Amino acid sequence: MSEKTPVDFWFDPLCPWAWMTSRWVLEVEKLRDIEVRWHVMSLAVLNEDRLDDLPDEYRELLAVKAWAPVRVVIAAQQLHGDEVVGKLYTALGTRFHNEGQGPTPEAIAEALAEVGLPADLLDYADQSPFAYEAELRASHKEGIDKVGQDVGTPVIAVPGADGEQIAFFGPVVTPAPKGEEAAKLWDGTLMVASIPGFYEIKRTRTQGPVFD
Repeated sequence: MSEKTPVDFWFDPLCPWAWMTSRWVLEVEKLRDIEVRWHVMSLAVLNEDRLDDLPDEYRELLAVKAWAPVRVVIAAQQLHGDEVVGKLYTALGTRFHNEGQGPTPEAIAEALAEVGLPADLLDYADQSPFAYEAELRASHKEGIDKVGQDVGTPVIAVPGADGEQIAFFGPVVTPAPKGEEAAKLWDGTLMVASIPGFYEIKRTRTQGPVFD
């Protein structure tokens, strides 16, 4: 029996588009012989050197609200292992996005409780200096180094035909495809991503994230 193909997925819990993509990848995991491995990246880290160029509302979001969720997730990973990351992401994302709570301390506390993690992990949300700053930045850098600077979250990396990883941003999709549609999108994404020299397909988004 062959081993499952590892799929590395970098996310920021705050990003609704990464959340949509993550739900799609979990659907694909039921239909294709893959195993998702979850990693943290940070929109706050990604944009920290270009805050002055961002709209005021987004700049405030990154400066105030974006740090807490990624700090809690990376602290959970460091203290309780890789296996808690995906479960905690699901618990956080469901509250942030599907339930519309946003990245509040209450939502984070509820998510920790749901997956059986200690409540005091919430203390890392606004810890200064942050104990796992180096680990957070290293996880972010690993994903970005695979795909390049001109992207956001999520980043997905899969083994290529030569054994080297192929990494790409996205796909950006809403709502998250289900069943055979999810599998077809996966197969097509891998096909185009595997072509040397292929970089981008894009069209204007005419619809916001549809959570279901």
